[in-house]
Amino acid sequence: MDRLVLAMAVLRICSGAIEMGAALLMLKFNQIEKALAVNASLALVGPLILISTMTIGLVGISDKLSAVKMGWVLAGVACLLIGILKK
Repeated sequence: MDRLVLAMAVLRICSGAIEMGAALLMLKFNQIEKALAVNASLALVGPLILISTMTIGLVGISDKLSAVKMGWVLAGVACLLIGILKK
């Protein structure tokens, strides 16, 4: 198994576990204010996981892409981040 793919998968599994934990916390607290606070903390985790997995993936394919194609990929990631972080 490719170690970079494994690293990306482990990050996504951790992300899913964090999401499940947050949902359980919301149910445990059973208060809208606390549920919003938990949800707000997830807004920080999601982009960090995205950036991490994309970085690992780009490192893995960087030797296979031309500079122009890598620029397009980075522009796409930038657009994703702008869309996620701009609320």
